[in-house]
Amino acid sequence: MRTLKYAILGLLNRRPMTGYDIGKEFNYQLGKFWSAKHSQIYPELKKLVDEELIIYNIEISGDVLEKKVYTITEKGKLEFLKWLNKDEPMEPTPKNVFRLRMYYSNNLDVETRILFLENHLIQHEERHAFLITQMERYKDNIPPLDSEDFGDYLVLDGAIMREETNIKWLKKCIDICKKGSVKKKKSK
Repeated sequence: MRTLKYAILGLLNRRPMTGYDIGKEFNYQLGKFWSAKHSQIYPELKKLVDEELIIYNIEISGDVLEKKVYTITEKGKLEFLKWLNKDEPMEPTPKNVFRLRMYYSNNLDVETRILFLENHLIQHEERHAFLITQMERYKDNIPPLDSEDFGDYLVLDGAIMREETNIKWLKKCIDICKKGSVKKKKSK
């Protein structure tokens, strides 16, 4: 399944955008749970145009600068809504290079392992702080259920909880590494 296709259709279902605008959304709004690079977005836009799910108009900005503004078609809206209404089984555990390294971290000296854990902790704390600033706009009330902001609120809340759990886990790992391995006493 081309999930990127539906991520783009969803964005264009909200409003017309340029490829650059779509890329910004992946870095900002969708970045809490999904990522895509410009090198992935532009070929997908071409496919969506070829499939008649989106169209574009060329707008002139300034004297010479042309930009394509993409708009979802009725066919695209139907395809997006069909996908949105599908109940999918849970996906397999996402790949996580850092956790794979930690799985094999017995091959590292303790100081290196702690350094990696602390560096990763800093990154998660920074991401958590950023997400908290994003949640500020919802501090006084939860958006209405039918607003575009409601989905953002739900995903943002989940992203904050995910980062809090990652931070808690990393601190626990660091603590265990600093204390060294403790062998359990055998019960008689």
